Amino acid sequence: MSGPEIHGARVDFDGLLEVLGHHLYSTPTVVLRELVQNGHDSCTRRRLEAPEDAFEPAITVEGRPHEGTLIIRDTGAGLTHDEVIRYLATVGAGYTRVLRAQTGQASLIGAFGLGFLSAYVVSDKVEVFTTSYQSPDETWRFVSKGGKGFTLEQQGAVEPVGTRVVLHLSEDHLGLADPEALRALLGRYCVLLPLPVYAPDQVNAVHVPWRADEAELPAVRRERLRLDFAGRFEPRFEPLCTLPVAGGPAQGLLWVQDGATYGSSDNRRLVLFVRGMLISEDARELLPRWAGFVGGVIECDALTPTASREDVQKDEAFAAVANQVAEALIAGLAALPDRNAAAWRRVLSRHNEALLGAALVDDRLYALLERQLTVPTTVGDLTLPRVVERAKGRLYLGLSESGGFEDVLFRALDVPIVDGARYAALPFTRRYAGTHGVQLTELGTKAGDADVFAPAKDLAPADRQTLQRLFVAPDTRVEPVRFAPTTLPAVLVVDRDVMLKRRLQDDQADQRIAAGVLGLARMFTDKVKDQGRAALYVNVDAPTIQRVLAEPDPARQAMAAQLVRATAFLSTRQSVELAHDMGASLTDFEAAFAALLG
Repeated sequence: MSGPEIHGARVDFDGLLEVLGHHLYSTPTVVLRELVQNGHDSCTRRRLEAPEDAFEPAITVEGRPHEGTLIIRDTGAGLTHDEVIRYLATVGAGYTRVLRAQTGQASLIGAFGLGFLSAYVVSDKVEVFTTSYQSPDETWRFVSKGGKGFTLEQQGAVEPVGTRVVLHLSEDHLGLADPEALRALLGRYCVLLPLPVYAPDQVNAVHVPWRADEAELPAVRRERLRLDFAGRFEPRFEPLCTLPVAGGPAQGLLWVQDGATYGSSDNRRLVLFVRGMLISEDARELLPRWAGFVGGVIECDALTPTASREDVQKDEAFAAVANQVAEALIAGLAALPDRNAAAWRRVLSRHNEALLGAALVDDRLYALLERQLTVPTTVGDLTLPRVVERAKGRLYLGLSESGGFEDVLFRALDVPIVDGARYAALPFTRRYAGTHGVQLTELGTKAGDADVFAPAKDLAPADRQTLQRLFVAPDTRVEPVRFAPTTLPAVLVVDRDVMLKRRLQDDQADQRIAAGVLGLARMFTDKVKDQGRAALYVNVDAPTIQRVLAEPDPARQAMAAQLVRATAFLSTRQSVELAHDMGASLTDFEAAFAALLG
């Protein structure tokens, strides 16, 4: 029996080139980013290895639509004959990585030696003319179609030190030669690159706030420049104000968008640069989830790009930057009222609901916002201090999603009720009440209803029986109580606990709700006593009810009670959820009214 065979691993070069060249990048336009990045690193290399050379580092990009070519030139170090073979023509081998290891130079961008493959994605043929600073009298011409083979020859005409890449664009990508399209793309990818990029005018001659010396600028001028910078990156909204990011691994600028948001809106937009080159235009995960109204630009060399350089690794450095961005956002919002009161008022106006949720996430935001944000109430949006003032030192919180008895009862009392069904209003109100020791009544709960409707314990048994007989309705219990105002004879209140119990006991609940969640919910509702889906609270202090009890004519007494009951059912929008529905209430009202008129 022979021993095991030993083989070396083999690589299908054509297949590898297809995967790396055509599927590594999400868009073919990244060829601009990759080749400009190579030019940047070549210029940086020349500065490091030949500091005595007096040269102007620069990158020039030129599109020639009539020729179907795209040309990228740099004045960098260039390549020798051996370096062309060792680095340019070898997939995965890049001199930048070697140079970074030797010098520790953090400004070098390249890492994987894969960027040049993007040239083959958009081109039928690639030409490279390169002259090394080490042999300035030799210019080498590299030609390749598809990257699977190449020719290399010395050029007769010597070119200046540096590299010129000529892409003979394929038919599908001829648009890359359009000068306007080039300027727009370069303005995205290279706006933070420290070396000048021309097409033909410089595309990155931009005031970058965190790199500029703004100490001597007037505050108004400084903010104007920051807003102009933010406007370059915010395609949908006008920036309202800016908030700097500094003091950590990242630096940059955040801004609040001028588009009104709902609590669940997510318009986060964070543009991320690493070593001056665009990595992602949607790095929203670096912003807090509650910041759905915030945009920004940051650069951070501590983050590690993926091989495609279209994202970064989600590692500890990423978490640290996310924390820094969140802290900068909170600190910036806290400083805004004093720094720019007008902008702060606009922020509150446009993003009130989203800020309600944000305030619940961070104690500092809550302290800043608790007295300034408004909550939805039955009389419009009010701050909680104003609600407490109008409710005579108390807070009333409605839990109904569609309105209920509180609409009728508390409008009659001219007392605002916070709409707890709206985004974040319920926990925000609860926290405010707890923080300031304000009595909170949650309407629609048994405890809350008991606080509003005092049982009429002293009512004579005969009167109690009369009220039960006169006001009985399907699936509704009658509760004689006392409440203000006495001009309101009765209100209908849905028992939400009973309704929840019935929904969970429905045979269809097993199909709609996960078994574990359903089991936990039923443990609660099993304790709920089903006394009907609603309670009709009859106000024994109301003159109308007293006249009903005193009416000697049974027929007139029954008609009056029928009118009161029908009015109570019609006054709550939740009557459609009851067995005694809207149609029946209207019928009762019409019948009683007609009988009274003879």
